[in-house]
Amino acid sequence: MANKSVKEVRFTKVGSIMKKNVVSIEGKQTVADAVKMMRENKVSSLLVNRRGKEDAWGIVTRKDVVNKIIDPGKNPENVRVFEIMSKPLVMVSPGLTIKYCARLFNQSGIRRAPVFDGKEVIGIVSNTDIFNALMD
Repeated sequence: MANKSVKEVRFTKVGSIMKKNVVSIEGKQTVADAVKMMRENKVSSLLVNRRGKEDAWGIVTRKDVVNKIIDPGKNPENVRVFEIMSKPLVMVSPGLTIKYCARLFNQSGIRRAPVFDGKEVIGIVSNTDIFNALMD
């Protein structure tokens, strides 16, 4: 049984449940590099850095590796991150409530979103973080 009520959790702010350890990679690096970074940092996704101020961030996930590299039988040493990443990203504010974050995830079909404070990415929130908020 959950320790917190759903009502209480729904109005919790994303900033209080997000993971602050955001691991990033350059889009020109190989997918093999990305897999190594994910394993070393024990994360399921990497933020792909912008090429410049006017560019958008991207994301590469374990699902991208499985569906776009392993399934078709591509060599991860020969594929660049920018070839399989998702871009542009849906980002959320640290002040967004879990209620609206969960709705955004459901309606847009995503599982995680970087948390952006208006100047920089300060964290990442996932559906697992939302789920675990019930038990915290």
